[in-house]
Amino acid sequence: MILGIGTDLANIDRIAGVLERHGDRFRNRVFTEVEQQKAERRADTVGTYAKRWAAKEACSKALGTGLRMGISWKDMSVTNLRSGQPVMHVTGWAAERLKDMTPSGHEAIIHVTLTDDHPWAQAFVVIEALPIAPTAG
Repeated sequence: MILGIGTDLANIDRIAGVLERHGDRFRNRVFTEVEQQKAERRADTVGTYAKRWAAKEACSKALGTGLRMGISWKDMSVTNLRSGQPVMHVTGWAAERLKDMTPSGHEAIIHVTLTDDHPWAQAFVVIEALPIAPTAG
C-alpha cells in the first residue's frame, strides 16, 4: 500500500545563489557529509545539490510533515547504488515519523527518483508499505 507521495521542483540557479552567499553554512546545515562528498566530486556540483534538496523536500512531503514538526534536513539523505539508482535514508525524527505511519506487520520502503534539466531539478518520493513475510519456524 502507498503511505505517502511527495514531489518537489528546485531551481538550480537559486540553489547556486544560496551556495554562493552561504557556502559551507548552507551545505553543513542541509546536506550530510556523504551528500557533500558526492556533490563536490560531480561535474555538475550545483545540480547535484539541487536534486538532493528536491529529494529532501519531496521526502518530507511524503512523510506528511513538510519541513516542520521537528524534522531536520539531515534526517533525510540520498546516496546512490553502484548502478546510479538513488536511495533515500531517514534517521532521527524522520525515521520516527516513518515508523509511526507504517502499519503493524508491514515494512516501509522509500522509493526516490531524481532528474534535472537546467534550470530545474526534480524529485519524486513514494513511501510504500509491504507486508512482512512470516518466518518459518
